[in-house]
Amino acid sequence: MDHLAGISTFVAAAETLSFTEAGRRFGVSASAIGKSIARLESRFGVRLFHRSTRSMKLTAEGELLLQRCHRILSELKAAEHELSTTLVMPRGKLRVSVPMIGNLLLPRIARFIEFYPNVEVEIDVTDRKVDLIDEGYDAAIRIGDTIDTRIMSRSLGCFRQILVASPSYVERCGQPATAQHLLSHTLLLYRFPNTGKFEQWPVADFQNVIGSTNVSNVVCNSVEILKYLALEGRGIACLPDFEVAQALRSKRLVDLPQEAAAAPCTLTVLWPSSKHLSPKVRAFIDILSEDFCLPEA
Repeated sequence: MDHLAGISTFVAAAETLSFTEAGRRFGVSASAIGKSIARLESRFGVRLFHRSTRSMKLTAEGELLLQRCHRILSELKAAEHELSTTLVMPRGKLRVSVPMIGNLLLPRIARFIEFYPNVEVEIDVTDRKVDLIDEGYDAAIRIGDTIDTRIMSRSLGCFRQILVASPSYVERCGQPATAQHLLSHTLLLYRFPNTGKFEQWPVADFQNVIGSTNVSNVVCNSVEILKYLALEGRGIACLPDFEVAQALRSKRLVDLPQEAAAAPCTLTVLWPSSKHLSPKVRAFIDILSEDFCLPEA
């Protein structure tokens, strides 16, 4: 910083050819300017000014230094402008983790890309619960809340888990009315990648049902695959209502009765806690949550 102050002082003195005028620019005395110039001359080992009682002019070395200093100060101004622009206009890379929930989020992401072409968007599609901070994500969209104090969140909407099957499956295997009836069905189960646990169904005594040797289970960690298998008549799945809303309306799937009311779930956008949220993350969160509405089954 001392070097930069010395450069600014030199440029002022060179442009005005007066230590007194340069001092007025910085609110210091002519003597202070003179001492600053003397330190520069000592550092570089050259004279920068020819001085007499009547006049002052730059030496050849001073002329060369002035040209270089103009470039340095110009670059600093450009950097300052770029940084101030960044505070207003989102730019840079945005790394986002999103779950495999079909086309629900794609229109919002496409809108963000359209509005902010200077942001390079990197989308990681996974149902795995990523660690935003350790893995370097700017944001993630997940089901449920977080208790991590390092993470901020905003709810996008609530939904419920429902049991569904294709009409052909129901016609072939019957419609279960109780948990006991599920023992004779093929269950399409979701297993959480991080914990290895099965997602809870709104069914009484569910753990004993899926643990029964009589039950034929199909297990995966993708909602998309479970939905596909249900549509193909391969079993009963428990899926978010927004994910199967269109299939229910077109009667490609049917909503099966549930013994227990499913607790509401929350679709949430998460981002690392920071005192100063970057413009790209703020813009992404705003576009994602603006008038967001989950499709109703």
